[in-house]
Amino acid sequence: MATQISYVLSKYKDIISKSYLISSGSPAVYQLRTKEEKFGTLTRKTVGEKNLNKTNKTILLVGETGTGKSTLINALVNYTMGVKFDDNIWFKIVEDEKRSQSESQTSDVIVYQIFGFEGETLPFSLTIIDTPGYGDTRGIEKDVIVNERLLDLFCSDEGVHVLDAVGLVLKASENRLSDRKKYIFDSVVSLFGKDIEREKIVALITHSDGRRPKNALTALEAANIKCAKNEKNQPVYFLFDNCQDDARQEDEIEALERSYNVTLKGMRQLTDFIGKTAPQELGKTVEVLNARVELTACINNLQERIQLIDLKQTEIRQTKEALKKLELESDERTTVEVDEVYKEKEIIHCGMWWGFFYQGAVCCDVCEENCHYPCTIAWTPGGCEIMKKKHCTVCTKKCHVSKHVKENQRYVNKTRRVKKTKKELKQTYELEHQETKDVLRSLERETEKFDQQKNDWLDEAYEYVVRLQQIALNVNSASTHVHLDFLIEKMKERGDMRKMQKLEEIKSGQDKGTKTVLGYLLGGLKSAAGKANS
Repeated sequence: MATQISYVLSKYKDIISKSYLISSGSPAVYQLRTKEEKFGTLTRKTVGEKNLNKTNKTILLVGETGTGKSTLINALVNYTMGVKFDDNIWFKIVEDEKRSQSESQTSDVIVYQIFGFEGETLPFSLTIIDTPGYGDTRGIEKDVIVNERLLDLFCSDEGVHVLDAVGLVLKASENRLSDRKKYIFDSVVSLFGKDIEREKIVALITHSDGRRPKNALTALEAANIKCAKNEKNQPVYFLFDNCQDDARQEDEIEALERSYNVTLKGMRQLTDFIGKTAPQELGKTVEVLNARVELTACINNLQERIQLIDLKQTEIRQTKEALKKLELESDERTTVEVDEVYKEKEIIHCGMWWGFFYQGAVCCDVCEENCHYPCTIAWTPGGCEIMKKKHCTVCTKKCHVSKHVKENQRYVNKTRRVKKTKKELKQTYELEHQETKDVLRSLERETEKFDQQKNDWLDEAYEYVVRLQQIALNVNSASTHVHLDFLIEKMKERGDMRKMQKLEEIKSGQDKGTKTVLGYLLGGLKSAAGKANS
């Protein structure tokens, strides 16, 4: 026993020297001290030194809390380093939740890099991208932030520019995908452009006893998740157990070793799969992510504009009614009450990074509009994805970038009850010296102008959705569905049957789980709205 311990300590001497002991039991568990770097709003944790002459493979992992994703990441690291069951030692790269809680609040994407172990079990080094923010209980708005941070990761000079595989993590016992899991997987698949073939998206089944995971496979099939298929047209999957660092009681060692071997086999198969796949550039994926940001920003802005128009039309209606009442009133000082529309900037709560509001709002001070919120990538308006050729693609006048600011404030549409005289009502529409009937006709023209603006903005949003359909692997994510429902309703209101039918066709491409997924999403949005209004 002493000889074995001495051999293990010698074999992992360098690694142990860069770790700290968590548990001295069987196995001895160590927490790796990684080189941690922050770039933008992202976190990278590295073990070892990168060798530019060595091949690196990258896998992105997605899975809900409780599926065993952290254990799977640790298992990948141990397999890469050549750790065996008989070594009676285990290393962790993912910190326990209690220790990493503060970090998880600030970074929804973590990149793990394992260098310097090529030749132990793998001919390549490994990069693992973890997305712990998807489906987070902190709210649906966090998913938008994860999307933007992935865009930051894929666009940054220091980031990741190729992917070899995408792993969807779920338990072997899952007999159906919950609304939340379906939403998480669907959201991630919808991120990728058509340059990421579905053949690179595989199922990673955890808590497995080594048998065929009938329940999990049935759940994947029923949810119609776009992933790689084998010769039997069934999802490609790899099996793993999750007890590598469990205390090894004497009467359980045999069972634990069998479990360990399930994971070992899964690791061999998965890394063999990754080794044989050609890396793919993420050009289209970046384009899809950019399109999603633009689409979301466009429609959020559109909804705020339409809300403003509705408020103004209410003010116009009240003005018309008031003028009719005052038509026979000779005293210009007679007052009536109307809901006057105005805009105001309100402080928003957002994080800071090196003095910049990285979750702030990009606003146009000419149009007095919110062009992109939350904007989590750009330090300044010029770096925001909605800017093209130094002009905004979102605000009404498509203003120059110099007319925009990024700060911890955003515009809010408001109304206030005010008293106005007959003279003031006319002055509001710059018609002081015209007859009341002319004023009413002017108000009608104002209403028509607003209706035309609505139509123009709806057409703009429609073009974004069509473009997204052309480039995305799966345009029908639940988040896009919210926009589709909004646009379909508005196209129906204006009687544009052609565009309404096109949007319905895009929507109908969604599988049977859409309603429940959308229910989950809308529930989160309502919850978020409730918090915002409280």
